[in-house]
Amino acid sequence: MLFSEILGHEHLKNHLIRTASLGRIPHAQLFVGPEGSGTLPLAIAYAQYIICGNSSTENTGGNEACNLKFNQLGHPDLHFVYPTVTNEEVKSKPKSLDFLKEWRQFVSESPYGGLFDWYKLLDVKNKQGEIRVDDAQEIVKALALKSHEGGYKVMVIWMAEKMNIAAANKLLKLLEEPTDKTVFLLISENEEDILQTIRSRCQVVHCNGVPAADITDALISRENTDAKTAQKIAHQAQGNYNKALKLIRQEDEDFPFEQWFVQWVRAAFRAKGNATAIHDLIAWSEEIAGLGRETQKKFLNFCIDMFRQALLLNYQATDLVYLEPQVANFQLEKFAPFVTGNNIEEIFKELAEATYLIERNGNAKIVLTDLSIKLTRLIHKHS
Repeated sequence: MLFSEILGHEHLKNHLIRTASLGRIPHAQLFVGPEGSGTLPLAIAYAQYIICGNSSTENTGGNEACNLKFNQLGHPDLHFVYPTVTNEEVKSKPKSLDFLKEWRQFVSESPYGGLFDWYKLLDVKNKQGEIRVDDAQEIVKALALKSHEGGYKVMVIWMAEKMNIAAANKLLKLLEEPTDKTVFLLISENEEDILQTIRSRCQVVHCNGVPAADITDALISRENTDAKTAQKIAHQAQGNYNKALKLIRQEDEDFPFEQWFVQWVRAAFRAKGNATAIHDLIAWSEEIAGLGRETQKKFLNFCIDMFRQALLLNYQATDLVYLEPQVANFQLEKFAPFVTGNNIEEIFKELAEATYLIERNGNAKIVLTDLSIKLTRLIHKHS
């Protein structure tokens, strides 16, 4: 993967190239950035640079055979670990090697893709992905082998926050006593969810969202989008190139989220003093509870965004409003007055609590019903 193919992050690319060229390569780095910011392709490009001994900003000029292997993500000195789940083929103790074919497909087709996209490819249903101790044992085995090229070996751990305690503890031992010319590249969206002792042993590289101008240029050049549409999509994407691609290709999963959200808040409005509407909220909770846990968590995060956008609109911060709901007869401008400083903090708190409980396998129907009843009270507490 070429550095020139990665959107934005020029200062980070220059930093990585410069330190590698000078031979100052930390044995463990943690790339932290939001979905769609390009942390994964950036880490792969960096791994290619140091393994193949490249010598230019285009990530070429070193070992050409080595660079060709990277094009197929098949270089024997490049290793990946990522969250997995059981399925029809892998019924117990799943590990990354069991899904290598799917992983290469995912990275090739969606290098800016997020955890939800990966789970969708795996068809996780109601399960939650995890990096387990079996993966940590495979890391130990892989790094015990001699380097194929005689140089560096790189272990990329994608979504490192999904490591369970047993895997994290085993990895910690490797980070404390690294073997020569072994580089760990951890990738995370939520730095605080990683074991602190692991974070303290990594050099942290923070990646911001992709600048709107870079997303606009990429949509024009790579997706043949007209300039006006590209600018609009880039604004809506908010630094997430993965989201921009879904919007331009009309694959955005947020549209059913909008429908569910509007159905939810409308039922909450009707429910005050109306016992019949409570049944609508319960029915809504049952419908959402029937979805997979990852979909439920993503939807609740979408709800947080909707309430935040409504608050910004209510306080006239229109330049920061990027959501444009497509649901018939729903206007954010009319909903915004019901989201104020008097209720937003409690709304956020309840949504975060519900996400936390679902993450920990709480009964989704009970969690969402409780959240719905609380929303009914909070939505009328706007003044």
